[in-house]
Amino acid sequence: MSTATISEGDFLRFKEFFYRKTGMMFDHSKRYFVDKRLIERIEATDTDNFRTYFNMLRFEASGDELQLLVNCMTVNETYFFREEYQFQCLVNSLLDEITKHKTDDSPIRIWSVPSSSGEEPYSIAIYLLEYWSGIDKWDVEIMSSDIDTKIIEQAERGRYSARSVQHLPKKILSKYFYHHNETYQICDDLREAVKFSRVNIMDSSDVRHFRDIDVIFCRNLLIYFDDVSRRQAAEMFFDAMKPNGFVCLGHSESMSRISSLFRVRKFPDAIVYQKP
Repeated sequence: MSTATISEGDFLRFKEFFYRKTGMMFDHSKRYFVDKRLIERIEATDTDNFRTYFNMLRFEASGDELQLLVNCMTVNETYFFREEYQFQCLVNSLLDEITKHKTDDSPIRIWSVPSSSGEEPYSIAIYLLEYWSGIDKWDVEIMSSDIDTKIIEQAERGRYSARSVQHLPKKILSKYFYHHNETYQICDDLREAVKFSRVNIMDSSDVRHFRDIDVIFCRNLLIYFDDVSRRQAAEMFFDAMKPNGFVCLGHSESMSRISSLFRVRKFPDAIVYQKP
């Protein structure tokens, strides 16, 4: 069994490396969490100590171990219809503005990032089907991305616990899910409605394929970034979006404190941010 320990210097070196790779910043309040995950990966790779493991992590050509470590370090806490007021804003206000300004028959493009285990993008799909009258007239493309490959596989499976679906109305639960052995399997039509992909939003080569986006949901991700990474993310979103497109952030996040690129829009259901 490994007797690896993580010193203060080790933690600082790893923190800087992980920040450069992902934009996520771990402060000392997360020290126990980070140390535990690092030691788990040191033991899993039989590298005995932090120095050997860190050298392997930095210089491994495939990047496979870095991806496994990212999967361990990311937090995926979510549930269906979380912060539902923003989905209400989407169907009551945002989509009306978007369709009013459309000049072609291209699909409306909605991007959910991070996808986590899929509750958010599937919630968007359900909300459009249930509450937006325009769904019969307009094509909609829903994309969802995460840096964690393991959680993307989970999202694509679409299998959830009772806790994940506890806020869904019974009518919706019975309409879109199959209940089996304490789990809820989302129906194939919804699984096929969302296209999942692995994306690191701090990597320009990952995000360059995302263009002409009408609505971005990026909720409770930027709280893990520092000011520099937040600005970089805001600029990436700006480049990926169509003019007049909207960004929805988490309830504790504010684009106004991050970047002046977007203007604040106050709708009856929510405050969102618009690309001019």
